[in-house]
Amino acid sequence: MGRNVEIKARLSEPDWQRARRWAEQNTTEPHQVLHQTDTFFHTSADRLKLRQFADGSAELIGYTRSDQAEPAESGYTRTPIPQPEQFLQAMRSTVGIRGVVGKRRDLFMVGPTRVHLDRVDQLGTFLELEVVLEAEQTFEEGRQVAESLLVQLGIRPEQLVSPAYIDLLEASEHTDATA
Repeated sequence: MGRNVEIKARLSEPDWQRARRWAEQNTTEPHQVLHQTDTFFHTSADRLKLRQFADGSAELIGYTRSDQAEPAESGYTRTPIPQPEQFLQAMRSTVGIRGVVGKRRDLFMVGPTRVHLDRVDQLGTFLELEVVLEAEQTFEEGRQVAESLLVQLGIRPEQLVSPAYIDLLEASEHTDATA
């Protein structure tokens, strides 16, 4: 199981552009643009999603993470899915689909950290940091890296967001339905 330290922030368009310029200047590898569709399934605990990419590839991702607006440790397992449409149909008819999140993700590597600049359908623009932990690294080491990057990026505490995109989407749909 992989481990990382995650933190997410909601960004205005000018903040997103500023963060992108910073990431371009500090990346350690060529940046990638990814178009992802995450289909979340009903589970009794944690989160399970099928991530589909624009090239037709897909992976099943199971992960645990507490919802908090500060760096949090996340454990995850990724499994390639060779026939995503058939897999999706089987999951839909057995456990059911919780929701779907579509996004365009600009991915930059800054040292051991995946810097995601996301444009999430129906939600807006976000920054997500994932500090990839080596087996011998502690959460505290990863938290320090994440907090240092937040300072460098100029992210303010009120911009931090605790829920996952699926939770934000469900909350916005609930708000829309009650308005």
